[in-house]
Amino acid sequence: MKADSAAKPATGQEGAGAAADEGRGEQPAEGGKKADTDAAKTHVIRTATLSVEVKSVTKALAEARSVAVDAGGVIEDETTERVDDSYITSHVVLRVPEAEYDSVLTELAGTGKLLSRTANAKDVTEQVVDVNSRIATQRASVNRVRKLMDQAQDITDVVALESQLNTRQAELESLLAKQASLADRTTMATVTLDLSERAKEEKADEDDGPGFLDALGGGWDAFVSVLRWIVVVLAAILPFVVALAVLFTLWRVFGVRLSALRARRTPAVEPAAAPAPSPSPDEGKDEGKQD
Repeated sequence: MKADSAAKPATGQEGAGAAADEGRGEQPAEGGKKADTDAAKTHVIRTATLSVEVKSVTKALAEARSVAVDAGGVIEDETTERVDDSYITSHVVLRVPEAEYDSVLTELAGTGKLLSRTANAKDVTEQVVDVNSRIATQRASVNRVRKLMDQAQDITDVVALESQLNTRQAELESLLAKQASLADRTTMATVTLDLSERAKEEKADEDDGPGFLDALGGGWDAFVSVLRWIVVVLAAILPFVVALAVLFTLWRVFGVRLSALRARRTPAVEPAAAPAPSPSPDEGKDEGKQD
């Protein structure tokens, strides 16, 4: 009878409760050993940002790619653009193995003039150990629920155990994703590289002051500039001069013709004869006396 009761599968709430207790309390020996091994190892997330000024961004970018690939890394992201058609900038994100992290930083900083450097190291050993331990426990819990489902005969028990299994599998998948993210960030360091070209400097004149040729060239440039402005002014007023000349010509032609026409239509007026002077009284008296 004792053997039969031990072999009898748990049913109903007893099976679900046993599954829940298993998920909370049971942890296999292998999980404990793995947790101890992880605890002995330090897990660090390393990131760095470099800003380097180079003569040629194209050459420096090719060199950075070569350094990352030779170290066993990859180019995760790259953005290169030309600014104001004068110089090129590039933003590159590299992923390199943690063991090659320091050597890669040294090689990248040597491609040009180092403007800035920022490095960060974050210890996530406790998170890694905790996640690994929870994964081991969750796997054991999922296996236990599956065994109970295989032994269950009542449909109610199967439904309850299946709900427990789905919940625990979802949690296990979430923990596995977190474990993969931590493993990726602790085994591969992230290096952000910003490349920019040096500003082109104009060559300074070695002479202290301008020479004869410089003065002659400057005078010629001034003369050409004044001549160019004169031509521009003449070109600007030329249409007005032509229009005024045409109007003046038309006024002269039509004015002369109009004057001639008026002269033909007006008749000539003869001047009136002057009246004979009348004799004065003194002259009559003198004539009587003479008689």
